[in-house]
Amino acid sequence: MKTQSIKQGETYFLNLRFLLIVTVFVGNAIEPLIQQMSGLHQIFLWILTFHMPLFVLVTGYFAKSGLMGDAGRRTLTQISIQYIIFQSIYSVLDYTIFQVNGIHHSLFAPYLLLWFLASHICWRLLTISMKKLSPYHQIVLSLILGVLVGYLQLDGVWLSISRTFVYLPFFMIGYHFNFSAFLNNITRWKRTGAALVSIGIFIIIGLWGRNLPVGWLFGNMTFMQLGHYEWYAGLFRLALYVLQFISAAAFLAFVPMVQSVMTDLGRRTLYVFLLHGFIIRLANTTGLYTNIQGTTGAILLILGAIALTILLAQPFVRRVAHPLVEPSVHWVVSLENKAFRRSM
Repeated sequence: MKTQSIKQGETYFLNLRFLLIVTVFVGNAIEPLIQQMSGLHQIFLWILTFHMPLFVLVTGYFAKSGLMGDAGRRTLTQISIQYIIFQSIYSVLDYTIFQVNGIHHSLFAPYLLLWFLASHICWRLLTISMKKLSPYHQIVLSLILGVLVGYLQLDGVWLSISRTFVYLPFFMIGYHFNFSAFLNNITRWKRTGAALVSIGIFIIIGLWGRNLPVGWLFGNMTFMQLGHYEWYAGLFRLALYVLQFISAAAFLAFVPMVQSVMTDLGRRTLYVFLLHGFIIRLANTTGLYTNIQGTTGAILLILGAIALTILLAQPFVRRVAHPLVEPSVHWVVSLENKAFRRSM
């Protein structure tokens, strides 16, 4: 029974992972047009209320099987190499092909979407450092840290420090997520109600929430950068946490429980995540967005983003991009072992 529950949980979270990478691609694709099209602005804000919190939660869930020991060390090494590779590639392309100005290129300032890799390393290390605490205390402490980081008088982008702590609670929740309990408590009526809540949030954002500062939803800015110097600024983040928890929980209702093509695509979302930035950057620099107008153009843009998500999650993309996206760490482990034997 336990094995079946683990398999069901893996299927469910792989399905969720694919749906989330679709929203990531769609969100990044429509972002350049949100100031021009109110409908896209509404979709963008709705996506921001749940997609990264849930993406981090899923990452925490799958970290259960390889957090400690050799498996955990290899994973950390691979993420570090991924970060260095793509940080370098994106920076070189910005200087050469894309010719983008105004970006500070540094290994200590994660490039756009690469903040997730830098934060992932930190989430794993922080989870290990708190292993002696109970799951409840780990989650409470992560919430406190998520609020306190906003008071730091620094640029939250450096080392992805702001997002690391802002999204830490979701990683902790995912790490301790009990799928069996979730399965026992979820019913058809609860799923229907949750779906209606998610749709309701979308409608409310369209009616009253369009002035919600996007900086709060990105999680990469301190309170000072957001223009809030009040001692009680942390209460705004707590309120935002409530919104994100509700929106994230509600979105779970849309996730299928059964295995399908979506499940298989969900196994390769890392390829979509790391590679889709090239497509977005290319679209920006070639002037594609100047030709997108009206509802028809917006719909085609969204459909194009969904189609490209499916394309980048295909097995042939993995075969071609595997050395970059999932670089081998055996040579690093071998060097570490040799260095360790010499020190002995």
